[in-house]
Amino acid sequence: MDYRLKRYQKEFAFSYAEGVYSCIELLDTHPEHVTRLLLSSSGERNSGITRIVNICKDHNIPFETNDRLIERICRNGKHLAVGVFNKYLSAIEPDKNHLVLVNPSDMGNTGTIARTMAGFGMLNLVLIRPALDYFDPRVIRASMGSLFRLNIAYFESLQDYQRAFNNNIYLFKTGNNSSIRETSFIRPFSLVFGNESSGLSDDIDINGTTISIPQDNRIDSLNLSVAAGIALYESRRERF
Repeated sequence: MDYRLKRYQKEFAFSYAEGVYSCIELLDTHPEHVTRLLLSSSGERNSGITRIVNICKDHNIPFETNDRLIERICRNGKHLAVGVFNKYLSAIEPDKNHLVLVNPSDMGNTGTIARTMAGFGMLNLVLIRPALDYFDPRVIRASMGSLFRLNIAYFESLQDYQRAFNNNIYLFKTGNNSSIRETSFIRPFSLVFGNESSGLSDDIDINGTTISIPQDNRIDSLNLSVAAGIALYESRRERF
């Protein structure tokens, strides 16, 4: 089957989980979608590899040591493990808290946000098109595999999303808006962030509460993943 595996492209029906932790998360959450595990000869004494092999045996998932194939399909050919899996659909849960990213394009930011979401127990991520491919191995790698624990779905517009769910909307923007520290988040809620470079448009046509994260004026804005992390913590602070 080596001839079928090559460097990831968006149109593929399958993708790759690169790295030991990403593979473990994939196997723990979606073993039914995993078709194959590729292992590096350098990982023979790695405890994570031992765990991966045991899970594969439990679920009858084929695995093999194949350094050459890992080097061929991965941008970083030094990974100790690569999981090959079929893409799958997930559904956003109603009456749960959501995080909404409008036109995200940065793989690292989105993966980091997915990991932070899992850490704070928010498991529903909405992407408003145009948006990146969340099954891209770079997103999965940045999330350390936590992306597999989330429900993720695309919507064509914020209006389409708001029509589908009755969540209380909180729009994060820079400027003189209500401070996040003064905001009471009414559940179920949705935390909405704009694109990494342009943020949310001033003429955004959606009902919601506009809030800001106080910051020093030495910078124009916080990094998207940092801002999302602050919002996730503050919105759930009472529960901690």
